[in-house]
Amino acid sequence: MKGLDFDFLKFTWISAIDIIVVAILIYYIYSLIKNTLAVNLLLGLLIIFLFYHLVKSLHMDLLSAIINKFMAVGIMALVIIFQPEIRRFLLHIGKSTSLQKNKAWWGYLFGSKDLERDNLIRIKPIIDACKSMKKTRTGALIVFVKFYDDELFNNSCEIIDSKISKRLLESIFQKYSPLHDGAVVIAENKIKSASCILPLTDNDKLPTHFGLRHRAGIGVSETTDAVAVIISEETGEIAYAKQGRVRMNVSFGELEKLLNKDF
Repeated sequence: MKGLDFDFLKFTWISAIDIIVVAILIYYIYSLIKNTLAVNLLLGLLIIFLFYHLVKSLHMDLLSAIINKFMAVGIMALVIIFQPEIRRFLLHIGKSTSLQKNKAWWGYLFGSKDLERDNLIRIKPIIDACKSMKKTRTGALIVFVKFYDDELFNNSCEIIDSKISKRLLESIFQKYSPLHDGAVVIAENKIKSASCILPLTDNDKLPTHFGLRHRAGIGVSETTDAVAVIISEETGEIAYAKQGRVRMNVSFGELEKLLNKDF
């Protein structure tokens, strides 16, 4: 057995870190594309890859050459096809590494209660407006973003740039307001814009009773780092969309906790 080399079986602490990092990366990518069309696209690419190796092993030279040419531009195709997922992935990495830009993180790390209390004060008029609109069954879509994207929002919105207030939110979404169609975007502790037209989700597995508000809220959370609060006009039920997933029938206590964490 002198000629056998078992070096590849050696397991060190570096190997353990390597496996853990790869596992976290795979889980993180899966969590980003779960319940989106990207899963089907990825499955299609995997089938093409396996089919290529099958025809190559059978020496089907012409078909192998055609598929090989297709796979030659595979990296560029992946970038184009998975552009929304890549954008979200990079946004999440940026948010995680730019701690100096997010005072809430510092407050969390060093146990500051003042920042949490101040955040709850900022959230209160939003919660109060949601309570009022739920009671009157006023449809609403409120989007929260950490970094306001002028290119994304300004082209399809009416600029407000105002202090957050319960009355202003109620006025925007009351049914006779010219701004009630579309979303309100909140960033930098201000109502930045209203009547925003947002991209709709392509997810075909959503319940059939979801209207444009729900699909727009989920859609914007898929393509950006935004979270969305959706109030149903039919039932008054509150939903919360984040990373392309939606949480239904959210109570006001849950809504306060979610916004305190994400806003």
